[in-house]
Amino acid sequence: MRQIVLDTETTGLNARSGDRIIEIGCVEMINRQLTGNNFHHYINPERDSEEGALAVHGLTTEFLSDKPKFAEIVDEFRDYIAGAEIIIHNAPFDIGFLDAELERLNMPAFKDHVGEVVDTLVQAKEMHPGKRNSLDSLCDRYGISNAHRTLHGALLDAELLAEVYLAMTRGQNTFSMDLGSHDDGDDASAEVVEIAEVIVLAANEQELADHEALLDSLDKQTKGATVWRATPVAEVPAN
Repeated sequence: MRQIVLDTETTGLNARSGDRIIEIGCVEMINRQLTGNNFHHYINPERDSEEGALAVHGLTTEFLSDKPKFAEIVDEFRDYIAGAEIIIHNAPFDIGFLDAELERLNMPAFKDHVGEVVDTLVQAKEMHPGKRNSLDSLCDRYGISNAHRTLHGALLDAELLAEVYLAMTRGQNTFSMDLGSHDDGDDASAEVVEIAEVIVLAANEQELADHEALLDSLDKQTKGATVWRATPVAEVPAN
């Protein structure tokens, strides 16, 4: 399965009011392995960044002035993302800006070019309700170093998000859900989740003896009231 982890930087927060994309960074994974086939472009937005946005990404109008416009990189971008599953943190934000750029060029919306879109912010909120789920917070939670992230950058953030996503979905070869209706009219949904093989190691003779000694001690202290020996233990087949 081909997956693309995507991030953008923008001149501001509102695509509808004319803010533009100034950087796109994408990281490719195939079968959950990073390939090194990344996509990265700075883009001339033909306008200044808002002060708050500039403080976040540090990409000045002067720096971006000689960079290609979105129209000049759009074909390369569409070829790169074509048909892939896209992974984004807070997907509505980035997709809103990408849709606005594509609309300016009279091109189909972003989702028409790709497969599924996975929003890791939605996933994180489901997995960690009530906790902070920013990219920095998730890096801290999963032990991923982001010490080199002094400013936001689309490619750097995409690389960090790829590590976060792999940590969040460890043991799963796919995290896609196919929702739809069969031809017979019955609503149906199928979730495909493949879990990595679980390796079971049986206790050796010394470990079993230590375990029995511990249970003997507990029985003595509780006068035989513990539940471990009262509950049958399923045997583990030998490898």
